[in-house]
Amino acid sequence: MRWRALLREKMVEVCAKKFIVIVDESKLCQGLGPGFAVPVEITPFCHGHTLRKIGELPSLAGCKPVLRLGSSSNNLVDGDEPAVTDNGNYIVDLHFDEPVKDAVAAANELKSTVGVVEHGFFIGITTAVIIAGSDGISVKP
Repeated sequence: MRWRALLREKMVEVCAKKFIVIVDESKLCQGLGPGFAVPVEITPFCHGHTLRKIGELPSLAGCKPVLRLGSSSNNLVDGDEPAVTDNGNYIVDLHFDEPVKDAVAAANELKSTVGVVEHGFFIGITTAVIIAGSDGISVKP
């Protein structure tokens, strides 16, 4: 995934007849959150306010929203300036200690937050998931 194109990728995915995710087994987990930050694309204007509002969302309790700095192509802090998406927006990484309790509510609350452009929750979009693992390939509808 190109981490600079959150909105653009989601637009392509919702326009596609099928959206198939291909991952290796290292991406499998018991719940969304711990282990992998969830990206959120926000507008640069009033980004501090938007960052605080995201941190106050009830469905994201326990989440630590962090403005990504440096390159937008990885999850590492490798610079002093905010990471910028293909659309000129900033990226906030949501870090969790525990799995998100209700991903649908989290996605809805994020989308209704002024300043949020798009988020990394892909709910109701995937057609199938292909998983490459040590035991071979499996497909989950």
